[in-house]
Amino acid sequence: MRLTFYGGAGEVTGANYILESGDTKIMIDCGLHQGAHFCEKHNWEPFPYDPKTVNAVFLTHAHIDHSGRLPKLMKDGFHGTVYSTPPTRDFANVLLLDSEHMLIEAAERFKLPNLYGVREIEELMAHWKGLKYHESVQIGPFKVTLYNSGHILGSTSYLIECEGKKIVFSGDLGNSPAPIIGPYEKFKEEDVIDYCVIESAYGSRFHEPIPEGAIEDAIEGAVRAGGVLMIPAFAMERTQKLLFEINELIENGRVPRIPIYLDSPLAIKVTEVYKKYPEYFDAGTRILLKNDNTLFEFPGLHKTLTSDESRMINDVPAPKVIIAGSGMSQGGRILHHEKRYLPDPKSTILFIGYQSSGTLGRRILDGEKNVRIHHETVPVRCRKVQIEGYSAHADQGQLMAWLEPMRFSLKKVFTVQGEEEGSEILAKRIINDLAVKAEAPAVGSVYDLT
Repeated sequence: MRLTFYGGAGEVTGANYILESGDTKIMIDCGLHQGAHFCEKHNWEPFPYDPKTVNAVFLTHAHIDHSGRLPKLMKDGFHGTVYSTPPTRDFANVLLLDSEHMLIEAAERFKLPNLYGVREIEELMAHWKGLKYHESVQIGPFKVTLYNSGHILGSTSYLIECEGKKIVFSGDLGNSPAPIIGPYEKFKEEDVIDYCVIESAYGSRFHEPIPEGAIEDAIEGAVRAGGVLMIPAFAMERTQKLLFEINELIENGRVPRIPIYLDSPLAIKVTEVYKKYPEYFDAGTRILLKNDNTLFEFPGLHKTLTSDESRMINDVPAPKVIIAGSGMSQGGRILHHEKRYLPDPKSTILFIGYQSSGTLGRRILDGEKNVRIHHETVPVRCRKVQIEGYSAHADQGQLMAWLEPMRFSLKKVFTVQGEEEGSEILAKRIINDLAVKAEAPAVGSVYDLT
């Protein structure tokens, strides 16, 4: 059995791995390479393998850095089946269609043809099959079984058995336990896992605990000040956690009922997918659902799909809450609200996650007095708050805890999907603490798993 790292090695994005045995090839993830822009130019380069020779693809979850080149794979000749959980399929359909206009803009910027279009996405969906957790499928000599990775709803770790060996692909592991989706599943010592490919996005970091009552305090602060609470949020997972928490606060009378706007068409569509799959919620959430079948709905919540509806938010007097993308203020509707309310000392901007260096969100947090939005200089006078504990990724301690039960059988661990330094640091800790061989592979690396 041979394992090749075609992407996601030494980099956070572009996850793409192939396992081969005899004439059978299976792929795990086929993600878009992302950097300073939504899409990098080398996404247009030909695949370093013939898509026609790939028998099946197994998708860990729907995020674009794991799924974003699947339509191109189909366009370039792939005729096999894509497997995932049903929620992952539905999320991928929403995210891929939403990304199309950004890919068109990228193609124009690079002076290249469109990477793919709606037709390829539709064809991809027609070749997609849903599998449940703990369900197995046989592809030639490969037996593949799904487990909950606890990252987003429907996200998957894969156990693959072939040639008498067992290899696990973690996918993205969640910041466990997480609201709604519950904890990731651990493999046991008795599972006798030989190899593991593990993500390392937070391979060198530890999460700060979420301050008790942080969202409650932010909403109450907006009410007291008579200002606007702006929350830049990622449309998938982060927004749903927020809505879930705010619903709890309102249901229990812990915050005043003020207008709350979900100003993100993508987040609205993603939330509708969440509602379709309550069977994928954790046990605690399912109990809540029995008493309240509107976990993502509450008095005062307004969803603004159209641009006209979004503009009407301006006419609503403060206090109010606006949740809008993007999560790092790099685009989307949040920019319109930031342009309007960043100069207001009574207002607050709340960042609920890490802000990468160079992003507008990071510059605001770092204390820039003036920022550029839509070619205009905007003074920053509002209050700035950050809560980092909302990450959907496992930190170093959680990654090690997930690996630990496998330590006695593991022959080698490969650390991927992280910045080069983070992957190397995690590999060294695995070697030192678990006494297991570990390596941060380079793109193009090939390994014989004997």
